[in-house]
Amino acid sequence: MTEKLSGVVLPIPTPFTRDYTVDEKALRDIISFYIEKKADCIAPCGSTGEFAFLSFDERKRVVEIAIDQANGKIPVVAGTHALTTAEAVSLTKHAKDVGANAVLVVPTYYLKPTEKELYGYYADMAKVGIPIVIYNNPWTSKVDIKPELIAKLGEDFENIRYVKESSGSIQRIHEILRLTDKITVFCGSDDLALESFAMGAKGWVAAAANICPRQAHDLYYAAVVEKKIDEAMKLYLRLLPLFNLLESSGRYVQYVKAGLDLLGHPVGLPRRPLLPVSPEEKDSLRRIMVEAGIL
Repeated sequence: MTEKLSGVVLPIPTPFTRDYTVDEKALRDIISFYIEKKADCIAPCGSTGEFAFLSFDERKRVVEIAIDQANGKIPVVAGTHALTTAEAVSLTKHAKDVGANAVLVVPTYYLKPTEKELYGYYADMAKVGIPIVIYNNPWTSKVDIKPELIAKLGEDFENIRYVKESSGSIQRIHEILRLTDKITVFCGSDDLALESFAMGAKGWVAAAANICPRQAHDLYYAAVVEKKIDEAMKLYLRLLPLFNLLESSGRYVQYVKAGLDLLGHPVGLPRRPLLPVSPEEKDSLRRIMVEAGIL
């Protein structure tokens, strides 16, 4: 087992060139920017990283670059989810072999699995022998992993120790923690971050933090480490319009890429069929970033 994961995990975008190939230089540049801004951890090939639009070879290469560029300075949590167990296990083995600190795994999707099938999916990945972050995101996967199953997986497998809880239900946090002390909960909803910390979440996987890495780090530190709730609330309220925009629009991939472009860190356009934000939407994003003190 590696060191315990904590803090703010950035589900980093996958940069593309003008012809929509992976832009390896831009990927290295953005990781260096995040390390400079005190990011606690990065997670390539998550939802924000457009994993669903990458080939397996591209996903492996993105993970390899992320680990190489991080160079041990911060942990790397590789997204290794896939439709089939065999594919997910293969990606998980690759992540372990190239030095990932953990893997982030959304359940198999499209054909809705039973609870028994979900258990088997994660059990097979646990056998690879790398720390696993269960990713519960029923809004995109259409599969809701109930607290009871999360707790059982944590009790049965030593290396299943985390869950990114993105159901949008704040009650889920204390339900999981009531059932087991083996699972660390990470908030997966940017617009519920402070509420999640108050309920016992010890980490935060934050798409919006790609645009405001230092501010997100400061918010987490004030709320969870220093227990300075008044200070954390001020930071949270200042950033909340950005969080609300990304969560309510459902277009966090597009807005993250637009926000990084505004910061002078271009990572290209989202891969089709996704379309970039409109000029009007980018102007609205700019105003929010200015008011939040990000620009």
